[in-house]
Amino acid sequence: MWNVYILLSLKDKKTYTGSTNDLDRRISDHSCGYVQATKNRLPMKLIYTEDFTNEMDTRKKEKYYKSCAGRKKLKIILKDII
Repeated sequence: MWNVYILLSLKDKKTYTGSTNDLDRRISDHSCGYVQATKNRLPMKLIYTEDFTNEMDTRKKEKYYKSCAGRKKLKIILKDII
């Protein structure tokens, strides 16, 4: 199973979008400060996930969420969370 996930920094209230095939390990990596992009923004909280059956679809969705249109869509999805 592949996942696209969104983390919220409790420090600066900004989000991080990523993808993985091992969500528990990846969240642990973020929490321990092993991920360069988020280590200075800890603590991070998992606020959203989407499941996929293959890597290609996962990467496409991650790329979409990092685009302008995708960020607008995420803002609507996450409006009650952030």
